[in-house]
Amino acid sequence: MSFRRVDGASALAAAPRSTLVAIGNFDGVHLGHRAVLARSTADAAALGLAPVLLTFDPHPSRVLGRGALPVLTTLARKLELLERYHPDLTVVVHPFTRELAQLEPREFAEGLLAGALGARVVIVGENFRFGRSRSGDFTTLVELGKSLGFEPRPEELTGDSSGPYSSTRVRTALSAGELAKAERLLGRPHSLSGRVVQGAGRGRTIGVPTANLADVPEALPPYGVYAVLVDRLTPEGPRVLGQGVANIGERPTLGAGFSVEAHLFDLSSDLYGSDLRLHLVARLREERRFDGIDALKAQIARDCEAARGALSDRVPASPHGWY
Repeated sequence: MSFRRVDGASALAAAPRSTLVAIGNFDGVHLGHRAVLARSTADAAALGLAPVLLTFDPHPSRVLGRGALPVLTTLARKLELLERYHPDLTVVVHPFTRELAQLEPREFAEGLLAGALGARVVIVGENFRFGRSRSGDFTTLVELGKSLGFEPRPEELTGDSSGPYSSTRVRTALSAGELAKAERLLGRPHSLSGRVVQGAGRGRTIGVPTANLADVPEALPPYGVYAVLVDRLTPEGPRVLGQGVANIGERPTLGAGFSVEAHLFDLSSDLYGSDLRLHLVARLREERRFDGIDALKAQIARDCEAARGALSDRVPASPHGWY
């Protein structure tokens, strides 16, 4: 088998009782997610089943108006990481709609899990809820499995001395600017992505041209200056672009307003229209206002020197991306 994406459960065309299905959002694809999927694929192989991950897009909270948080990983990035870590996995991206949310628990289990996905084993978190008004829980799933022919199993959580790995822990570390902690939980640096758009050109006028990213969807760290590793995202996949320093915030000295912008070392090519990924390696300082352009330029020079030091031991995972 090899990794594949299937859009919509009915497109899987699975034979009855032929799959092991793990259900979840898997935002961040952190170490806990990877451990769950490693066990799931191993169990599937031992049972002669096809390993399937069922995830939903858009996120249920967004569809139901519950105020979804910014993601740790976009769907495209999530699939990229899943393919890298679990190359034998089939990922079913099922559209989450209000109609789906209105299904009774039995309709969900019978039509989606036992029916379209052909599940013999279903892996979910112990707090898994499903069906109309989230009325179904793990106990409900166990009872339904008895009549529908599948076996629900709870996720075995993996963690460290501070507790289970979770997307919440990653978000907490990120919001505090604790990038090293977030990296330990993710197994790689947190990253931001966006398309390079035309800015006001202020950076170029002071000798520090920057790439300004528009519509960054991922969760942001506190405003400040960061050492970053940069990939260019292409239709063929990510490509290593270089190292640099990024500013996230309001740019108070210039009065330029909010931006996510990066200055890449030793690179002078035009990046307008390119899609970039910034891997956040270290927080260098908070954002602050300086007494004029000369003071700002002097600080940027110090930031660049600090960023080069923070990035000196980093090497690309492959020519196809830093991480």
